[in-house]
Parts: sequence; C-alpha cells; structure tokens
Amino acid sequence: MSQRDPAGRRRISVTQVLGELLLTVGAVILLFAFYESYWTNISSGRLQDEKSSALEEKWGGGEEGERVNPRQRLTPELGEAFARIHIPAFGSDFQFAVVEGTSDEDLLAGPGRYTESQMPGQAGNFAVAGHRVGKGAPFNDLGNLQVCDAIVVETQSEWITYRVLPIDVEGDARRAEATGCLTPEQVERVSGGEYAGVQGRTITLPGDVEVINPVPGESAFAPTPEMESLVTLTTCHPQFSNAERMIVHAMEVESTPKIAGEIPAVLLDEN
Repeated sequence: MSQRDPAGRRRISVTQVLGELLLTVGAVILLFAFYESYWTNISSGRLQDEKSSALEEKWGGGEEGERVNPRQRLTPELGEAFARIHIPAFGSDFQFAVVEGTSDEDLLAGPGRYTESQMPGQAGNFAVAGHRVGKGAPFNDLGNLQVCDAIVVETQSEWITYRVLPIDVEGDARRAEATGCLTPEQVERVSGGEYAGVQGRTITLPGDVEVINPVPGESAFAPTPEMESLVTLTTCHPQFSNAERMIVHAMEVESTPKIAGEIPAVLLDEN
C-alpha cells in the first residue's frame, strides 16, 4: 500500500523502485536476446551470401564435365572464404562458406578456420569455429551429430568426406563403432592407437586449445605426413552460454576430385 507525505504526495517505496529496476533490466535482456537470435541472423545471412558468391566467382565454372584442375593450397587472407562445409544429416540446404580466421568479425560471416590449424585434406587437423545462437548459428545442431555422420568439405578442386568418430565409448564398443565407417587401419588407430582418446563429440573449457592440435589432445603442434586428416568443429556450450565448448571430431575417409556439374554420392544418399 502506498504512503503519502504530509503534503499529500505519494511516497515511492524502495520495493517499488527495485521492482521497476527489475522490469527495466528484464526488458533490456529480452531486447538483447532478440537482437542476438534474430537481427544478427539477418546481418550474418547477408554476409554469408556475399562470401559464398565471392567463393563461386573465385572458383569459376568450367565447362560441363570438365575436371577442375587442383592447384597449390595457399593460405587465404583473413576474412576470405576458401571452402564450403556440408553436413548431410542437417539437410540438403545445409552449406556454409568457410572463412579464414576466428575473430568476431570473421565469425559474423560464417564458420571460420583457426589459422594455426591445417587446411582441408592435409595431414593434421582442419579446425573450424562457428556460432550456435545468433550470427547465422551455423553450428546450432552440432549436438545432434552421431557416430559416422558425414561432414563434407568442398574446396576448389575436391570433395573431402570426414566421418564423426565414436562418442563416449572405449574398447570393443569403440572398435565396433569405428568399423562402421573407417578403414581397417583407421579402426586400429582409433581403437587402440594414437587417436584412441579422440572422441567424436565432447564438452571442454574454452582454454583447452589442444583440441585443435594436429592430434587432438596431444601436445605436438607440427603435423607430420603419417598423421590422419581430421576436421574439428567447435562452438559454444550450453546453447545460450559461452562457459564451455562443444567439440566434434571427424576423420577423413574419402577425397574425390571435383568435376563440374557433379555432386558426390554422400550428399545425395544421406539427405
């Protein structure tokens, strides 16, 4: 019940002030959430379209049936799109141009490569970061990926197919899951070799930078030819927080040259 001073004016209580402050803070939070989850998606979508168009222009076309000649892998400039990522489990329309760099500006345009990681198809680890909420949210559904799901990276000259590694299993169970999509040699390396500790999906802290090393979790930074070719996708976790990181690791199982007008079977069979 409000009170009045001797002059008849209503007094404002501390409770009323706190209530109004809480309402104001709540409104600001709602506006920020709207901005993050909706408006930034529009801005990022426009930037992603620009990067994708620039990528197509850079790659060129070639005549129907003409094989695209491979060229030397050069490190792209920061912010430049140089590859495209497809995840068939997320639908035929899931494709994002990948840019060089992981700054806020870079990731506003789409998934970005950690510059200290390797390029697609190279021995080591092609590591890519992407937002989970707002800013296009390219990695919103990473938590839905299952063992052996395909991650396809398209470059100017080739299609590279990676398969998600076993998740949270060890021993015979890990070997059985790996057998479903990896070569016999890879199965041995994943079940009992140097990749035995690399999980297909895991949650870690932002400071755990070893997840993007050539062999995730190992301290060696320099890739060697005998290493497998991996792709690592990283995003914030939980969904509306950046307290942790969700990490997905997949291993290359196939690389095929690009031929103009042709799409690899993995993008057709798994949609």
